[in-house]
Amino acid sequence: MGKVAYKDIKFKDASLQQLRLCNQIIVQYQTQGFRLTLRQLYYQLVSRDLLSNTERSYKNLGKLLSDGRMAGVVDWDAIEDRLRIPHKISEWQSPADIMDGVMASYRLPRWDNQPHRVELWCEKDALAGVLRPIADQYHVTMMVNRGYSSTSAMKEAADRMVAAGDNGKNRVILYIGDLDPSGEDMVRDIEDRLFLMADMYGPSVIKLAITEAQVALYNPPPNPAKMSDSRAARFVDKFGQASYEADALPPDVLAQIVRDSLDTYVDQDAWDSVSEREEKDKELLRWGREQIMKRRNGDDDIQEET
Repeated sequence: MGKVAYKDIKFKDASLQQLRLCNQIIVQYQTQGFRLTLRQLYYQLVSRDLLSNTERSYKNLGKLLSDGRMAGVVDWDAIEDRLRIPHKISEWQSPADIMDGVMASYRLPRWDNQPHRVELWCEKDALAGVLRPIADQYHVTMMVNRGYSSTSAMKEAADRMVAAGDNGKNRVILYIGDLDPSGEDMVRDIEDRLFLMADMYGPSVIKLAITEAQVALYNPPPNPAKMSDSRAARFVDKFGQASYEADALPPDVLAQIVRDSLDTYVDQDAWDSVSEREEKDKELLRWGREQIMKRRNGDDDIQEET
């Protein structure tokens, strides 16, 4: 959509400077293929010492960006809102259009011939914009928990693992969550409930981010641990008073952490073999598209497949 102005807003010099800085960060990540959430942009400003790490600063930034977009200063596509996505049934202009969609989405299962069965889970929907393209690239199931996962969602995950069978395969869930009392406990909760529901198919749950080592390496902005959390005392004993949100990691850093981990589980030769078969199948689909369009356009010269 780009920048479109709907209001004439007179910004203070300090506000204009902050909007310029926001635009620089937005463009930096857009060129890498990332679309930031408000929270991710906020943490980028905090980590550069351009904002204080307070709830008031976060709310003020949200108001400023809203005004900036309304005034045509900030790109309307710059900030992602994953909770308000409209739904509309798919429609197609012609059989060719849907066949193009079929070819674009046709995938053979990549993990059937792998020694592992891997899924990618994250605590927050806000991180899905960074993680979903990677999940698609690696053909892994992605799960957004939004805090502690519901019993229904855990049962569905357990049933999915049991249905896959794969006796002897190493099942792994790579988990992205906050380094705080509840975020750390969620790893235990997921593993315990899935072992109970999936029995011998229960997976290992690996906390991929955000970890103590990543905090030391990337120095993300800290938050005070929530002492009202019943798990706070145990957390403070182990990690100290500060907590950290996974959103605080730069999107490109988080994406690379996930890719590097997934690469360790992939047998590349088996992967490439499936990719080659998939391309041959797509050639057949392309041939079918041509035949369908000939029939639709009244061309009686329909070729037999050879």
